[in-house]
Amino acid sequence: MTTMIAEGDILPVATGRETWTWLRRELRSRAGSGLLTVLMGLIAAATAVLPVYVLGVLVDRIVDGSPPSVIVVIAVVVTTAAVVGGLASGLSNYFIGRLGAIALADLREAGVERALSLPTATVERVGRGDVLSRVSTDVATIGKAVSDVIPTMFSSILLAVLSLAAMVGLDWRLGLAGAIALPLYVFALRWYLPRSAPRYAEERRAIAERSQVLMESMIGSATVHAYDLHAEHQSAIQVASARVRDISLTVFTLFTRFVGRINRAEFIGLAVILVTGFWLVKTGEGTVGQTTAAALLFHRLFSPISELLFTFDEAQDAGASLARLVGLVTMPDAAGRRTAAPDSEPRDASLDLEDLHFSYDGDHTVVQGVSIRLEPGQRVALVGSTGAGKSTVAGIAAGALTPQRGVVRIGGVDVSSLTAEQRRRHIAIVSQEVHVFAGTLVDDLRLAKADATEDQVRDALRAVGADEWVAGLDDGLDTVVGEGGHEVTSAQAQQLALARLMLADPTVAVLDEATAEAGSQGARELERAAAAVTAGRTTLIIAHRLTQAASADRVIVMAHGRVVEEGSHHDLVAAGGRYAQLWRAWAADHSRGE
Repeated sequence: MTTMIAEGDILPVATGRETWTWLRRELRSRAGSGLLTVLMGLIAAATAVLPVYVLGVLVDRIVDGSPPSVIVVIAVVVTTAAVVGGLASGLSNYFIGRLGAIALADLREAGVERALSLPTATVERVGRGDVLSRVSTDVATIGKAVSDVIPTMFSSILLAVLSLAAMVGLDWRLGLAGAIALPLYVFALRWYLPRSAPRYAEERRAIAERSQVLMESMIGSATVHAYDLHAEHQSAIQVASARVRDISLTVFTLFTRFVGRINRAEFIGLAVILVTGFWLVKTGEGTVGQTTAAALLFHRLFSPISELLFTFDEAQDAGASLARLVGLVTMPDAAGRRTAAPDSEPRDASLDLEDLHFSYDGDHTVVQGVSIRLEPGQRVALVGSTGAGKSTVAGIAAGALTPQRGVVRIGGVDVSSLTAEQRRRHIAIVSQEVHVFAGTLVDDLRLAKADATEDQVRDALRAVGADEWVAGLDDGLDTVVGEGGHEVTSAQAQQLALARLMLADPTVAVLDEATAEAGSQGARELERAAAAVTAGRTTLIIAHRLTQAASADRVIVMAHGRVVEEGSHHDLVAAGGRYAQLWRAWAADHSRGE
């Protein structure tokens, strides 16, 4: 059955203050572009107000009996304002879109980088759905806001401010009459925002949960089919989808009530302006042209103010997504990981694991008190029954997991103090579950070393025994593999992973059951490939096949998260302890097949 994510088991979400701090920092870093954007927006808003203002002047000229030639002057002003305003409006939208797109690109890259660097334990706890929804759904929501919502809000605010200023310029009493609508707009917004904001945040969480349910069902489709769990998973998907639907309907209902309050403010504001204008004209303190211009200015604000208030709906949605992304990119690194000093380079290729303690949930200890030292160039095999903690030790050694206690050192330097670039150079892990990325085969291999030549790539393929089947591909190294491309077998995928390891040439290699295809010819070939790429390299091997342990320099046996035996293969077999039992069972099971 699919398990929903507990509300507390999600990645952090930034507070409003943290989100604004990030946003201000981004804008300050591009102050020049920001000032140019504001300038273009002001010009666009001013040229939108000017025609209405001069129209009021035209009305008064006609009332005064001015000659028809005055229309020509007004027409020239209106035409010039339209041309300049169109250009300024286009440039303003372009600059806003460009500024927002660049900031979003930086945020998206930082989000993906942070997601890829998350500890495995964190990803397993919160689920992949929460991570994926942040770098996909949330990015798409912010992207829509950048292209549509922000330009609308920006132009609407500037137009509203300048229109009210123009009304005050006509007559302060007309400006005051128009301003009466502002509190009504504010009241409508204050009624709407506190009710809708929690709903939008809840909707984002519900979408993340739905993504998690869908992902688990898709990734585990084979298991779903095998155990005929279709009904259970369909029910879980329906429940998650229904929750998203119900929240969305609640938000829409709030929005329609919000629209009613906006229409009420528009009616009251326009009515007050007309009454005030009538009184001013009747008493001789105002003109028909001034009243006409004020009424048209206010009426013209219906659309931008409505758009402004309506975009708060989408702005809140984007704000919730932005808070989730900022929360991801600003979350502290695992265990307060530090940055290494420039001279903190490992002095040799030794690997030290000292007094490691680790728990995935904080309650059940998986690894306790494990201490292992690998001398430079030494191959050490870690064996034990399922659940002994071997893969956890491998993850800690590779820096993928952070122990609650203990330290991992390469050449005397704490792995947690190494920079990301140093970790890539000094340690690499190949697990049983490897991935072939979509793209050409040569690009897949160059993930380990971007500047690798074709000769180096071919040498790596030859070392792992993959050169023959690669040569048989129609396009050779340019063959498209991965999703939608040439399908490789699991053994071939492991060969590619080992070839990447050889190209990366790390100081320390960790092989987490990287050849675990027991009883197959492919597994024996993978063992030879693993031996070739780790020759002379400090290597920690999580050995599913005990033939790897037999060829290692030293064997360490784990049980219940502890080291229980240690020594060479021959010494441990002769001792007749736990390893000897494992070896006899292995030999009996594989004497025929091998």
